[in-house]
Amino acid sequence: MTNLPPAFLAQMSLSIGEELPDFLKALSENPPVSVRLNPRKKHLDFSDFDKIPWHTEGYYLPVRPSFTLDPTFHAGAYYVQEASSMFIAEAATQLIDFQRDMTVLDLCAAPGGKSTLLASLLSENSFLLANEVIKSRVDILKENIQKWGYPNVHVTNHDSEDFLPLEGFFDLVLVDAPCSGEGLFRKDPKAANEWSPDSVQACSARQKRILANAAKLVKPDGILLYSTCTYNDFENKNNVEWLLKSNDFEQKRLKLNPDWGISEKEFGYQFYPHKVRGEGFFLSVLQKKSGASYPLSVGKLRAEKLPKKQVEAASKWLKNPDKFEFYVKANGQVFIILKNHVIRYALIDKVLQRKSSGVSIGEFKGNDFIPSHELALSIEISDNIPSVNLSKNEALRFLKKENIELENDAPQGWVLAQFAGLNLGWMKVLKNRINNYLPKDFRIRMDIF
Repeated sequence: MTNLPPAFLAQMSLSIGEELPDFLKALSENPPVSVRLNPRKKHLDFSDFDKIPWHTEGYYLPVRPSFTLDPTFHAGAYYVQEASSMFIAEAATQLIDFQRDMTVLDLCAAPGGKSTLLASLLSENSFLLANEVIKSRVDILKENIQKWGYPNVHVTNHDSEDFLPLEGFFDLVLVDAPCSGEGLFRKDPKAANEWSPDSVQACSARQKRILANAAKLVKPDGILLYSTCTYNDFENKNNVEWLLKSNDFEQKRLKLNPDWGISEKEFGYQFYPHKVRGEGFFLSVLQKKSGASYPLSVGKLRAEKLPKKQVEAASKWLKNPDKFEFYVKANGQVFIILKNHVIRYALIDKVLQRKSSGVSIGEFKGNDFIPSHELALSIEISDNIPSVNLSKNEALRFLKKENIELENDAPQGWVLAQFAGLNLGWMKVLKNRINNYLPKDFRIRMDIF
């Protein structure tokens, strides 16, 4: 790379010394491509690809394909995620028993990679809140959460300060903080042009504010994970050191395989592209020693319950309807929340206004139930729904929201469009035509044929 700021080069020279030529050489190479499989959805065989050493569901791809043209990507069979950041799962697993029921917050969640990572670790009844403060990024977060298809993930759109009434509420809080992006220079050369010592200081100050709020949200003995995609001490070491001095936390050490190439630092773990097959990344793991714990009480959800007759009709679309409470919004949208989640969601409902409610499964028009796209992608959808397995060309036409033709013996009514056994969305098969119900925002816009 020829456009690296001199101040950044000087900073890295002080940080890694004689390793700088190897670091710069790595930045001149193509970044590795990696994906993480969805353990609760069927997926294609990745066994011929190299595994990511610190994550059992992570794989490197030899080249970067057009993910847009892979129907299994749209079905949520995998997430395209940078390999270094998958280490969060390994770190959390070393310290947490994920078999127990937990309440978890991903405070800076968009576009959703780390939220889906955590969701894959959590037990079925655990509660995950994926939050994004920037309104324009919430839609992509919701889309990726919907593709992943888990019913125990909820999305909010709030500043970290808005969460303060929930002091001591969460067993685990992840702060993947907005940063100066030094670790992304290889993937996004434009990021180097936006870097400056002043931006580093601005990011560090913003991170301290987020961390100060996040620290209050962790219950005693709970875990705070702090990560950035950068290298400098101001955003990494100094912020963690400040947090340890200003709050009652202790740093937790992890067991590392020396072959992984991860650098253990005084206040965390650093990933360098010349040492690991991944991008720049920093992670610190902290445990709260004392403090307030949120007093759980029975709360009432500010939502209208679905009438019993309609619950019976809607239940037919789910594998295990007895696990859920059924509600209806003012606009007629029916949504479900795990019974185990209602108390926690009701408490959050009092504090946070901008949020998605459970899993939206559809709406009633008269006596007819119109299923939602979110239901089609959910792992909770009934196995008894009629479906048609499409060829790749047919699947891509469906994903472009084009008309497709089916065999004459195709089932009529609401039918799931599938590819390789994975749900893509809904079709309404009538005698003389087929209606494609893929939402416009989910359609492929690029030319594919």
